[in-house]
Formats: sequence, C-alpha cells, structure tokens
Amino acid sequence: MSEPSKRSTVYFDPQLHAALRLKAAHTNRSVSDIVNDAVRAALAEDQEDLAAFEERVAEPTMTYEALLDDLKAHGKI
Repeated sequence: MSEPSKRSTVYFDPQLHAALRLKAAHTNRSVSDIVNDAVRAALAEDQEDLAAFEERVAEPTMTYEALLDDLKAHGKI
C-alpha cells in the first residue's frame, strides 16, 4: 500500500499558475500531478549530476587562472 499524499502550500507566480492550470485542463491531469512529475524530474537530474561528479572525482583539476595561462600559451587567446 502506498503512503498517503502530503499536503503543502506552494506560491506560484500568477502567470506560471495560469499556465499550470491550462496545462492541467488540456492534459486532463491535476496541477498536483504535473508539479509532482516536475519535481521528480528535477530530483532525478540532480541525482544524475551527482553521479557524474562522483565518476570524475579522481580527474585532475585546473584553476581558472591556469586555464587562461594554458590557452594563452597555446595561442587560443
């Protein structure tokens, strides 16, 4: 059995709220369903980004100044 939904108050920009309501009506979905899907997608993207960072943790880093020096040394700037 799934956990019951939690209620929360969210304040939207009036134009965003109008767009959400129109999309909900056009797609026969609730505003809550649309917002839940958007939050899930944002969290999944964050998880993918964190995984990519973890994969690259051993890569060497370069400061911005060193990058500029390297570009100048190779005639790129």
